Amino acid sequence: MARKAANRRVGITDVAQRAGVSLASVSRVMNGNFSVDPDIAARVRSAAAELNYQPNAVGRSLALGKTDTIGVVVPDLANPTFQGMLRGVSRAAAQDGYRVLIADSSEVSSEESILAGEARRRCDGVVLCAPRMNEAELEALLPSLRPLVLVNRSTADAETPSLVVDYGQGVQDLAAHLVELGHTTLAFLEGPERSASNQARLQGLEKFRVDNPEIQLTVLSGGSSFEAGHGSVDSVLGTGATGVLAFNDLVAMGLLSGLHERGIDVPRQISITGFDDIPFANYTTPPLTTAAVPINDIGEQAWHEMRRLLGDGGDEPSHTTFQPELRRRGSTGPAARPQ
Repeated sequence: MARKAANRRVGITDVAQRAGVSLASVSRVMNGNFSVDPDIAARVRSAAAELNYQPNAVGRSLALGKTDTIGVVVPDLANPTFQGMLRGVSRAAAQDGYRVLIADSSEVSSEESILAGEARRRCDGVVLCAPRMNEAELEALLPSLRPLVLVNRSTADAETPSLVVDYGQGVQDLAAHLVELGHTTLAFLEGPERSASNQARLQGLEKFRVDNPEIQLTVLSGGSSFEAGHGSVDSVLGTGATGVLAFNDLVAMGLLSGLHERGIDVPRQISITGFDDIPFANYTTPPLTTAAVPINDIGEQAWHEMRRLLGDGGDEPSHTTFQPELRRRGSTGPAARPQ
C-alpha cells in the first residue's frame, strides 16, 4: 500500500493543498491565465515545482478546447518535395509552440477525406497538401475541416487560404529552354491523373503547343516516383524525342538511371528536365536541369496562414502563387544532329 501511495501521480489537488489555494486558481495558473494575483501565481508555481507536478496534456486540451497541434495530410511522404514542405511547416509551427501531426494518403484519393477528418478531430487545424480528390469532394469537405490551409490546390471558397505553384508557367519555361537548344521533338512524362499540379502542367504545355506549332510534343503515362521514370525508358525512346519533360525530379532521376543502363548518353543523345529542384537534383550524373520551387518557404507560409486562422482572424485569407525558377544544369544540351 505504501508503495502505491509513493507512486501515485501528483495531481492538481495536491498542488492546491500545498499552495493553500483553490483548484480554480491552480488551473488558471497552469493554463497561463495572467489575471491571477502574482503572489498566488508564485505560490502555485513553487508548489508545483516542489511536488514535480506535470500537467495532464489531455485534460488541459479538453479544458481549453485546443491541442496546440495541427495536422498535415500529404499524398506521398516518400517524395522529398512534401518532406521539404513538412519541414517548413513544422519548424515555423514549433517557434509558436505548436506540434505537427502527419498523415500520408499514399496517393489513394479515397483515403484523403478520412485522414483529413481524423486529423481535424485530433488537431486545431489542417494543412491539406496537394489533395488528389476531385473538386466536388474537396468543396463538400471544406466546412468540416476549417481552419484549413490548402497547398498546391485552390478553391472558390474565400475563407480558405491557398498556396499554389505556377506549374503551367514552369513547364513552359522548361519546354522553351529545350527549344532554345534546338529540340523540336519533345515528350512529357505526366504525373498522377488526379494531381491538380499535373493538370496545370498539361494546360501549360497545351498553351506552349499552340504558341509553337512546329514543335512535336507527345504526352506519355508516367507517375511521380523514381520507379515510374525508370520504367518509362522504352516509351520515351519510342517517341523519338530528343528532349523529355518529366513530371518531377524523382521521375527524371529514374529516367536518367534507366537511360544510363542502356548506354544512352545524356545530354548528348537526349536531354532530360525535372521539376521541383529537390536537394538531390544538383548531384545526379549529369546534374539535373529543373524548375526550382521554394517548397520550404511554402511550408512556412502555410503555417503563418494557419496561425492567422487560429488567432483573431486579422487580414483576409491569402491566395498566393509562387513562381518556379529555371535551373539550367548538365542534363540538357544541344539537340543531336541527325546522322
